[in-house]
Amino acid sequence: MPLSDYTAALVTGASSGIGLAVAQRLLGQGLTVHAVARRRDRLEALSANGDCVIHAVDIRDGAAVAAAFGALEIDILINAAGIGQKRVGLHELSAGQIDDVFETNVLGATRVLRAVLPGMVHRRRGHVVNIGSITGLHATPGSVYGASKAAIHMLSQDLRLEVQGTGIRVSEICPGGTRSEFHALAREIEQGEIERTMYSYSVLTPDDVTDAIVYVLDAPARVDVTLLELMSTEQVMGGNTMVRREPTPE
Repeated sequence: MPLSDYTAALVTGASSGIGLAVAQRLLGQGLTVHAVARRRDRLEALSANGDCVIHAVDIRDGAAVAAAFGALEIDILINAAGIGQKRVGLHELSAGQIDDVFETNVLGATRVLRAVLPGMVHRRRGHVVNIGSITGLHATPGSVYGASKAAIHMLSQDLRLEVQGTGIRVSEICPGGTRSEFHALAREIEQGEIERTMYSYSVLTPDDVTDAIVYVLDAPARVDVTLLELMSTEQVMGGNTMVRREPTPE
């Protein structure tokens, strides 16, 4: 159904980046937006615009998620909350860093789904948009984050089978490099350093990704855009990498 037929959306990760951009856009469309993030001060700034209900909830807390969202009537769920990993290999990450990625990106998204999906099924209406990543579809350095987003990919694919016949649509948006403080937080460096390195070339903006999300939401009810991959023009996945190594001594 077109976006104008929906009334309420829940957006996780709404304090910055893609989540913030989507929440602002849906508020501008006249929807009631339930904005979810851990940073209450950021959410309070967002709540000054339109019909915004803020929820300072850590989606890693299953009981808090169920209590906050279980009784809400939600038409649109945007699962945008996520954290990345430091730019090192799995063998250089701590157990806590690995747990944080999966607790937020996979279990957190699943807990939010579990809270709002029963109501969608009961009302036979709704649209789930999971923010995946090209790292969940293609090999990149960053196996822990990539594995978490690969889980979101299969969650999205399998969920469509489970809700088939209910009228609920499930879409996965897989962006490439996107300008956001996400990268600085993940790599534990200053935002200015990200500006000098990663953002020295053209990358997507949160608004670019939001445009894609709105397109998916606004498609006719007969259309489910199940998977949408988008990257900046100069970002290309694939290729063949070889590393020269000295022979092992006998």
